[in-house]
Amino acid sequence: MTQILDPRALRDAFGCFMTGVTVVTTLDVQGKPLGFTANSFSSVSLDPPLLLVSIANRSANLAQFCAAPAFAVNILAEAQKEISATFARAAEDRFADVYWRQGPTGSPLIAGVCAWFDCQMEQVIPAGDHTILLGRIAAFESSAHPGLGYYRGAYVTPAAIASQMPAGPDVVVSAIVQVGDAVLLVDDGRGGLSVPMARVGRDGVQAKLIRLFAELGVEAEPGSVYAVYEDARLGTQHIALRCPARAGRPAKGAFVDLSPQDMADVTDPALRSMLQRLAEESRMGNYGTYFGTHEQGRVHPPSGA
Repeated sequence: MTQILDPRALRDAFGCFMTGVTVVTTLDVQGKPLGFTANSFSSVSLDPPLLLVSIANRSANLAQFCAAPAFAVNILAEAQKEISATFARAAEDRFADVYWRQGPTGSPLIAGVCAWFDCQMEQVIPAGDHTILLGRIAAFESSAHPGLGYYRGAYVTPAAIASQMPAGPDVVVSAIVQVGDAVLLVDDGRGGLSVPMARVGRDGVQAKLIRLFAELGVEAEPGSVYAVYEDARLGTQHIALRCPARAGRPAKGAFVDLSPQDMADVTDPALRSMLQRLAEESRMGNYGTYFGTHEQGRVHPPSGA
């Protein structure tokens, strides 16, 4: 038995499929530009290069498009919602406020789109209450502009939304490479000294530390967490680990005693404070773990202390 389908509900269900937004254009027999907004666009074939769009049979432009020898598909960019709206509603001249030029086949190409396809008409196919325009691509061009989306009857702009969302902090691992009472300090690139640091990527902290040790030319092991703090100035989250190492000459930097005069060239105040605490705790043999920000926080004593 054939089920009677609710057209409105069926349209809503089709709207669950997120699509791009296009403006399909052509010239009538007098050379006047015509266009309509469509999200019923699809690639069909690479060899030969074919695509299709569909136009409603009730469209005032149906006869002109079906008779046209060519048409173009303009994939709109996120900033072109107004162009989409213009070509979706009735207007005497939809091209009045739109900058466009003729493509290789003569069809109008709209400026600023993320891609356009200029097509020869391959076939016109009746399909229910719509007509499918099958085009053979004669020329095309794409750009870096993000595309305008359409979902459940509304426009969506994923790239614009993503750019406005606050990003999480970069995670930076600091290696306190220690031999006795000395730590490895390297040039911080600002005329001062720092412990070796690196941003943590997809491989994680341990893999980053192993690569960092190789670059430094030291034999060291990832040790206990010594500090976890957020630097609001730079938008970074720092994880500092004490990393015991074997004595030797590193390929980068030098081992420096944990004395006030030797720490004077450490330019970052938060790092200098951390190393001063390390010097005190090294003398006592008890190491706490700092949690907080680059300005203030709390040192948690070791278990059992």
